[in-house]
Amino acid sequence: MLFWKLISVSLRSQMQYKSSFFMLSLSHFLGTFVDILGIWILFDRFKLVQGWTFPEVGLIYGIMNTGFALAEAFSRGFDTFAQLIKYGDFDRLLLRPLSSLYQVALRELHAMRIGRFLQGIVVLVWSFSQLSLPSSSSALIVFSILGAAFLFYGLFVIQATVSFWIIEALELMNVATYGGLQTGQYPISIYDKTFRFIFTFVIPIACVGYYPVASLLQRGSIPLWLGALFPLAGLVFLLLACQFWHFGVRHYRSTGS
Repeated sequence: MLFWKLISVSLRSQMQYKSSFFMLSLSHFLGTFVDILGIWILFDRFKLVQGWTFPEVGLIYGIMNTGFALAEAFSRGFDTFAQLIKYGDFDRLLLRPLSSLYQVALRELHAMRIGRFLQGIVVLVWSFSQLSLPSSSSALIVFSILGAAFLFYGLFVIQATVSFWIIEALELMNVATYGGLQTGQYPISIYDKTFRFIFTFVIPIACVGYYPVASLLQRGSIPLWLGALFPLAGLVFLLLACQFWHFGVRHYRSTGS
């Protein structure tokens, strides 16, 4: 299958320098612990944040970071897409008998992001064990991770699409991608109404992290069956982002025009 062949080529190219790959992966693993350390210091001082304990927030944190790591690993082509536009290389992709979206998506697998992924898994496993949740709850957590991955992948697709009109759009979109990750690590209820609206209905970060966990922990009036449906917002967001990409491609004017 073409997908796995392209992924295999990307992995082999990155493993040419194994020591560098493992050192970078380790740096990502250790570096991301700074975020959870900051959350731990907050809870060590105040014990509760609007009634939420550290393991409960750790569950949200683990879902968001694990999903983000998956999205970041497979979206490297979109993250660096502005360079293709700037140097006119995107025109070559349009001449090939494959979808441009497919080609950009498979340009590179950023495998070193496994460091952030493993760190998120460690926090998830620890939080899950501390909360003594039934094993059946793991299905909802996995579903939420996939929803988060779809959502963040959609944000990377939007970031690339904006480059059709604004070449230097990376810093602008970092507010939504990395800023959204930082926001989504905490219960959405701690923010004001404007933030809650944006991160529920515009960029539905709360739908893939906070609401599923809130239903799992029986916080608020969200029933478990409804909480299990919320991560679908991530998939819907990705599908809309892909439509935005196709819109951008249709309105793209070649560098040589």
